[in-house]
Amino acid sequence: MKQLFRICCAFAVAVGLVGCIAAPIEMTPQTEQRLRGQAPIRFLLTFDDGPSASSFWNPTLTVLDSLADNPVQPNLKAVFFVQTGAPRAGNSDIGREVMRREHAEGQILGFHTATHWHTNHRSLSPLELDQSLSKGSADIAAITGAPPTLVRPPFWNYDKRVFAAYRQHGLHVLLTDLSANDGKVWGFNASPRRRAHFLRSMSEVRERIAAGELPTVDGVIPVVVTFHDLNRYTARHAREYLQILLDSAQATGVNVAQKPFYDDQAELQRAAMARTVRDGSQAVKLPGIWNWIWDGDSH
Repeated sequence: MKQLFRICCAFAVAVGLVGCIAAPIEMTPQTEQRLRGQAPIRFLLTFDDGPSASSFWNPTLTVLDSLADNPVQPNLKAVFFVQTGAPRAGNSDIGREVMRREHAEGQILGFHTATHWHTNHRSLSPLELDQSLSKGSADIAAITGAPPTLVRPPFWNYDKRVFAAYRQHGLHVLLTDLSANDGKVWGFNASPRRRAHFLRSMSEVRERIAAGELPTVDGVIPVVVTFHDLNRYTARHAREYLQILLDSAQATGVNVAQKPFYDDQAELQRAAMARTVRDGSQAVKLPGIWNWIWDGDSH
């Protein structure tokens, strides 16, 4: 009940604050100096909740088309955290075909859910969780030939028990640095303040980079970005979002690598693994208002 109350309150707050996005953090001379000693960043794109099972203007396929062909950098690779048990996603003929295309194009399939719904893993019993992780890993292995190594917990929520279960199944938790906050796929799912949102979020990430909190992998700092490929608005604006990320980095003084996005699966895998959570009790920063919602209940 406590968590349900918080979620309801958070929704009310979010509705009330539409359009009220804080200004970017002003860069101080000290931050500017510290940034000079850091490697450039590369955006690590991730997508949650797919693949879409729609036979009409499939948004996941639109996202894949945009990654392959865009004005910024061709043939981009991303991590797709899939729902293998959801009939509107991976548990469908269309969904499985989309996952096969994702794998064929060098995208990485990570685990999100294997239940019928977008179920919080903490609500599953130990047996149910073990069965779900086994099923989801097997579903992905049937597509890729190998079990997944990356997991994104539904609602970003996990505890020590769930974290231990992930590790027993060879799964590593990947959270995010930047989020489009586009998880809503029904009703009003547009993002009219998307540029202002990313500008503020990028300035927060810049402070973490200057403080040396993010690791360097293959000469660049991977900055994890989260979208939802079931969101048709996101799919329609995927190419624009790539440019918004670049514009936000430039506007906040963040140095971007010559290749701003990952286009090599092996490099993407190494970068993602380097950004995973090492310890189930480790304090983490969740996107948006999720830290407040879980308020220490997760870890």
